[in-house]
Amino acid sequence: MDVKKSQEGSAPMDRSEELRLVQKAKRQDAEAMRALIDAHKQRLFAFVWRMHRNHHDAEEICQDAFLKAFAAIDSFNPDYRFSTWLFTIAYRVTLNTLRKKRAVSGEMDWTRCASSEPDAEQEYAASEEASRLKEMIWQSVDKLSPAQRATVLLFYKQQMGCQEIATILETPVATVKSHLHRARAKLKDLLSPVLEEMSGSQRILGELAG
Repeated sequence: MDVKKSQEGSAPMDRSEELRLVQKAKRQDAEAMRALIDAHKQRLFAFVWRMHRNHHDAEEICQDAFLKAFAAIDSFNPDYRFSTWLFTIAYRVTLNTLRKKRAVSGEMDWTRCASSEPDAEQEYAASEEASRLKEMIWQSVDKLSPAQRATVLLFYKQQMGCQEIATILETPVATVKSHLHRARAKLKDLLSPVLEEMSGSQRILGELAG
């Protein structure tokens, strides 16, 4: 199973097509399984990699998540999206991996990462200031708790709603909203000293606090 890092902006699969493939996968249809993998691997890898910051570990986690999903495919509840179920499995595996890493090292290996996605404001995104800002934002996101980090990534990068995030994190919607509120406050606190010196800082700080 080849799970490679790629663009994060792939559109979600149509739900009816997704359910059709799941039904075929329940009959051990290899082509249907491959289609489900191809449809979800980019978004899943992007989420796991930003949670873990290690390319090799992220690939292994994604592979494990797909294997666990297909092994338990008969228990899949069609009331939910397959992608939601898959992200739930991947989140569990990611948390277990992070806990094991902490147990071995005593701390997380926070690494640097700048977003590679194009912004709506192309001229601003192309500037050196924007590159610096995006790098600082993702360094700050790395310092959030795993649950807060997952919530921010799912909400802003995967564009999921609070209800779907609550399902993935297996926590109440109110807790998801609390994670978002606390994460925004912490990011604002971490970024404020530098953002105050940069143009557009008030707009960005307002978005973080909103």
